[in-house]
Amino acid sequence: MEIVKPGILIDFMGKRKIAFSISLALILIGIGAMIFNKISTGKMFNYGVDFAGGTLIQLRFEKDADLDKLRAILKKAGLKDVLIQDFGSTKEVLIRTQKSSGSLSGLQEKVASAIKKGYPENPFEVRRVEVVGPKVGRELKEKGLLAIIYAMLGILLYVSWRFEFKFAVGAVLALFHDVTITAGIFALLHKQMDLQILAALLTIVGYSLNDTIVVYDRIRENHPSGTMTSTRMIEVINRSVSETLSRTLLTSLTTLVAVLALLFLGGEVIRGFALALTIGIVVGTYSSIFIASPVVVYWYKWDINKLIPFAKRG
Repeated sequence: MEIVKPGILIDFMGKRKIAFSISLALILIGIGAMIFNKISTGKMFNYGVDFAGGTLIQLRFEKDADLDKLRAILKKAGLKDVLIQDFGSTKEVLIRTQKSSGSLSGLQEKVASAIKKGYPENPFEVRRVEVVGPKVGRELKEKGLLAIIYAMLGILLYVSWRFEFKFAVGAVLALFHDVTITAGIFALLHKQMDLQILAALLTIVGYSLNDTIVVYDRIRENHPSGTMTSTRMIEVINRSVSETLSRTLLTSLTTLVAVLALLFLGGEVIRGFALALTIGIVVGTYSSIFIASPVVVYWYKWDINKLIPFAKRG
C-alpha cells in the first residue's frame, strides 16, 4: 500500500529553515510555560503524587458530587490543604493532599468519616488510595530524569556505531526536540506529570528513533561513494525521505489510531499517558524528517569534521 505515489520527489530540505523556526517556537513556548509555572506555583509541572509525594484518594458517588460542599466538609474536618477535582465524570472525585499517611494518621478513615457525616444523602465507595512519601517522590523524579538522559546517551553511542557520529547527533537532537515539546505542552496545559507520563516520554524516545533509523538507512543506501557536498547531500536526503514517506505515514497513522482509541475510550486513568503518546507520535514523525536529517546537511555545510576529527569515520 502506497500513500505517496512512487517516484515522487519532495523538497523537504528546502523547508528546513521554516521547520526549525516552528520547532524553536514550540520549544520556547514550552520552556516559557515551565518557567511561568515555577514562578507562580514553585513547580515547573503539575506533579502527581508519584513525584510530589502525598496521599491520593479516589471516591465514586452514587449521584453527581458537589465539589464545593466536599471542600467545605473537609475544611471543617481540619483538612485545609487538599485538592478536590472531578475524575472523568461528575460522580468520580479525586482528593489529593501533600501529606502522606505517615504524617497524617488515618487520613483515609478521616476523609471517609467526614464525608459520610456531612454528605449522607450521596453514598460513595473508596475506589483507590495511593500514598507516596516526599523523599520517595523526589527520588522517583530524579531517577526518571536520569533514565531519559541515559537513554539518549545510549542512543548516541548506538547510532554512532551503526552509522556515523553526525547521524547520531541528528538523532539525539530530534529526540530532545520530541521530549521537550511534549513536556512543554504538559506544562502549558497544566496536565499532571507522573510515572505514566515518564513512561510515555521514554516510549516516545524509542518510537521516534525507529522512524529516524529507517530514514537514515535509506540515506546510507542512496549515499554515493566519494566526497559529498551539502548540496549533493540535500538531494540524497530529499530522495531518501520521499522514498520512505509512505512507510513513515502508514506506521504513524496506524499507531496513532490505536493511541487515539486509548485517549478517548480508555478512561481517565490512562488519558494522560495516551495524550503524551499522541503528541509524541505527531512530533516524532515530524522530527525524523525535519530535524534529524537537516542536521546532517548542516554538518556537511559547516564541515564540522574538520573541527571534530574523531567524528569522521574512514
